[in-house]
Amino acid sequence: MSPADLDSLAQLGLRAKKAARQLALVPSLVKDEALAAAADRLVERSDEILSANAKDVDRSTASGATATVVDRLRLTEARVAMMADGLRAVAALSDPVGQVVEGYVRPNGLRVERVRVPLGVVGIIYENRPNVTADAAALCLKSGNAAVLRGSAGALASNRVIASSLSQAVEKAGLPRDAVLLVEDTSHATAVEFVRLRGLIDCLIPRGGPALLSMILEHATVPYVLDGDGNCHVYVDASAELSMAERIVVNAKMQRPSVCNAAETLLVHKDVAGEFLPRMSRALDGVVLAADERARPLLPGSRPATETDFATEFLALELAVGVVDDLDGAIAHIAKYGSGHSEAIVTSDLGAATRFVREVDAAAVLVNASTRFIDGGELGLGAEVGISTQKLHARGPMGLRELTCVKYVVYGQGQIRS
Repeated sequence: MSPADLDSLAQLGLRAKKAARQLALVPSLVKDEALAAAADRLVERSDEILSANAKDVDRSTASGATATVVDRLRLTEARVAMMADGLRAVAALSDPVGQVVEGYVRPNGLRVERVRVPLGVVGIIYENRPNVTADAAALCLKSGNAAVLRGSAGALASNRVIASSLSQAVEKAGLPRDAVLLVEDTSHATAVEFVRLRGLIDCLIPRGGPALLSMILEHATVPYVLDGDGNCHVYVDASAELSMAERIVVNAKMQRPSVCNAAETLLVHKDVAGEFLPRMSRALDGVVLAADERARPLLPGSRPATETDFATEFLALELAVGVVDDLDGAIAHIAKYGSGHSEAIVTSDLGAATRFVREVDAAAVLVNASTRFIDGGELGLGAEVGISTQKLHARGPMGLRELTCVKYVVYGQGQIRS
């Protein structure tokens, strides 16, 4: 990377910093109007967005991209409409900025408040998900943050049109155009420098695979929140209602297999495996099954499961299957192989459900529901900038509140410390 390129990236950060200072003071109503205008602009430019996206999809397909990558990249008229609806949903949410989280009065008369404030400049680096451009920008804007977006080369044409649509709309609404900025240089060198813009970017949120996360861990000097792998499990307990369990497993695996909240491993209690697994073999038609030595005889056509299978986030129509002796076995398996994303139990036993919820260490735990619900929109957050699998600052789907921090505000009447 040349010095000129570094200057350009730093200038982008400075522009975002200036915009963030203005955004922190913008009333909720003005932000909501800007988001509504941005949603309308996406719909107006839908044909242009889809044309650009078709070029991205063609290039990715020609380069040998997997079906998973292409699915994440592809936009349709319905998906563009969903992006616009996501912006409107964020506009309808309560603004966290200025909320008093806690307030109390000290014995010396000092009145202390903890108040939500924007993070400042949020950098999002992501792969082949052009919808992230709209979702992330909307959440940042509503929470009073400037967004600096660095997508992948594969989605660049789509991201350009989406980002420019958003910038035009927010500027027309009277907000700084630099509230939404796109890094158009998608080289690896620029990505490395992007994650080192300490002092210009206040919080970094990466959304991508192992290679991206490794790069972040090696190079980032900006504070970051990891959106990690989704090696999600569904455990079918001995007391599970099996028809319900079948619906949940099929939905968790097959509804959209290329996303991080899709199930990657099915664990079944030994007492119901003989009845449940043959019916799942039929229900999971088209799914490649990797089964352990106890599950394999019950799943015709399955292949032997390896340690790697149980540790893998397939993001495809593949599923690892294991039989466990009891709830302890399921919890131990998840502790060994899980990525801390989303874990589900299907059971009619309240005691088993309670233990699972308490003992499974993950950002989200579900009882009798599909892992596919761990999503910002499905959980009422409007949208999300990612799903954090770490434990500091934010955990689980990151919506508006997770894009703020708190500061102490202390009101006195001349008190001094003795």
